[in-house]
Amino acid sequence: MKSILYTFTSLLVLSCGSTQIQETTTLVSPTSQASTVASAEPLTTSPKKGSDTFSNVDRIGSIMNYLASDELKGRDSGSEGIEMAAKYIEDYFGSYGVAPYFESYRDTLANFEAPAYNIVGVVEGNDPTLKNEYIVIGAHYDHIGTVAPENGDGIANGANDNASGTATVMELARYFGTKKRNKRSLIFALFSAEEKGLLGSEHLAKKLKEQNLNLYAMLNFEMTGVPLVDKDYFMYITGYDNSNLAEVCNTHAKEKLIGFLPTAKEYNLFQRSDNYPFHKEFGVPSHTFCTFDFTNFDHYHKVGDEVDIMDFEHMATLVNKSIPVLEGIANAPTQEIQVAE
Repeated sequence: MKSILYTFTSLLVLSCGSTQIQETTTLVSPTSQASTVASAEPLTTSPKKGSDTFSNVDRIGSIMNYLASDELKGRDSGSEGIEMAAKYIEDYFGSYGVAPYFESYRDTLANFEAPAYNIVGVVEGNDPTLKNEYIVIGAHYDHIGTVAPENGDGIANGANDNASGTATVMELARYFGTKKRNKRSLIFALFSAEEKGLLGSEHLAKKLKEQNLNLYAMLNFEMTGVPLVDKDYFMYITGYDNSNLAEVCNTHAKEKLIGFLPTAKEYNLFQRSDNYPFHKEFGVPSHTFCTFDFTNFDHYHKVGDEVDIMDFEHMATLVNKSIPVLEGIANAPTQEIQVAE
């Protein structure tokens, strides 16, 4: 998340900113160290209605244990570590039927000095008309790199921020890339340099606007690694009042999946993550889904943001609950999500 300082319940808190293959696939990182993406359930096994069992703890754990490993040294934009993460995501997309959106998966940032890349894939819609409408599903995959050591550890691994959102998008991409159940076209975008001021999403939003992309909505995932506590909903969205997205999501989910978090509005989290540049450029429904609420996670931009405190079961459930929602939005005959007047 992009840095911002807040006082919350007498604490100083840093907050939001910012072809089917076998189911077990070996992906090789740029250092030639193999990292295995494995699942207890092969794709040949049909999930329950919709997606109840598509993602699972093993899959989420495999992705998270790589992206938030010390080997990647905190995935700072322009670093060797984020280059390794980029290669990993490219291999994942290529393995599961997600095509490059541009000539390659890499979208080189024009607004950042060091070489940095968004990773952008697409699953074309299967409806001859609706495929011309696009939905961007995104998350940032960068973090802040190394910081002042605490107890000898200076690597800010960024497990919750935002390996968790990245893993969510990767699993959603795997679902639609292999199932091809979307009428509208889906762009899966993993952004670099979010921590530098939303630079990756700003670059891509402007680029797509210049290309006159027919964008319907931008749906972003940020800090989804731990569950909300004592809430009667599973996730919240930023900019809750800016559209009817929550109502649409809950209708497709057939439960109260999305709720309103007052502090998200109080601290204007709508402008603190990668949904915001798309809102500015396109004026379409653009929101971030999140399960960080200032009370359930104490390691923002600290070395304590480690993979061992992430809740993989929660994360797999989040993916599985999100799939029928995204299918519903992608396949509805009309554009259900409308910006509030």
